[in-house]
Amino acid sequence: MPASVDPDIVEQRIVEAAAVLPQVGGVTGWASLRWQGGSWFDGRSGKDENLPVDLATCYDDIRNQPGIHVIQERLGPRELLLVDGLRTTFAVRSVCLMMRYARDVRQAVAVADMAAFSDLVSRTELAAYFVRCSGWTGIPQARAALLLMDEHSWSPWETWLRLVWVLDAGFPPPLSNRPIFDRAGNHVATPDLLDLASGTYGEYDGGLHLEGKQRSRDIAREGRLRNLGLEGFTILATEIPHPERAVQQMTDARRRARWEPESRRQWTADLPPWWTPTHTVELRRQLTTRQRERWLRGRSLAG
Repeated sequence: MPASVDPDIVEQRIVEAAAVLPQVGGVTGWASLRWQGGSWFDGRSGKDENLPVDLATCYDDIRNQPGIHVIQERLGPRELLLVDGLRTTFAVRSVCLMMRYARDVRQAVAVADMAAFSDLVSRTELAAYFVRCSGWTGIPQARAALLLMDEHSWSPWETWLRLVWVLDAGFPPPLSNRPIFDRAGNHVATPDLLDLASGTYGEYDGGLHLEGKQRSRDIAREGRLRNLGLEGFTILATEIPHPERAVQQMTDARRRARWEPESRRQWTADLPPWWTPTHTVELRRQLTTRQRERWLRGRSLAG
């Protein structure tokens, strides 16, 4: 690698790996998703180290080398596409690969959620592709993760929060980032997690909400939600290694919740006519560029 090249520039690493591709082959995995616009795929591991760039090929014609991991599986030319001059596998195949080889089901769910965040794949597209992958290594895990996927998660930490709610606490699947309105149709808040039946909402706090104006806004919002009869909990980033603590907070909040019938609630998750729904990949793909800038600006990579 030339001395002038910064090895931490993710796009540069992808381009250099792609230079050794054979005639039938393409960049795949996280690098393919990054190249196709996946915001959350930065090529870094949980230990903040560079991940190798995965290259897909169906022949034994290239070898692993520093920074490059070769994957030899069935691969047809129709599963490849050219994006800005670089050959990659289609997003659905790239996501499938990552889900199959994820360390566990939860990581596989996070891959699917974050690919959906950037509208690269939908649950329906993945399900259709998985039908063709019977017998492939890891496909049972990918299928199990697909059942837990949510197309409206805004960060891996929100996905973690939802999976703790479902898998560890054992509660029914909640709604992700669903807006809440008062009975006059005014938007009150959009919590990370909402349990309609009990009237419980949950938030993940990565530490950016602890000080200054943001914290003041958070407190005011909590007050508005409480006044409408909703019960909430907030999970801090420091609690990720201790999901049992999150489970306790979730359980306590759900126990305190009012469990009011819909007819008596002062709040609703039903969308008023003026609100543009964006909670699925299909809905977001229908938006114009201007609409995306307006309606999706609330999403953030800050976590």
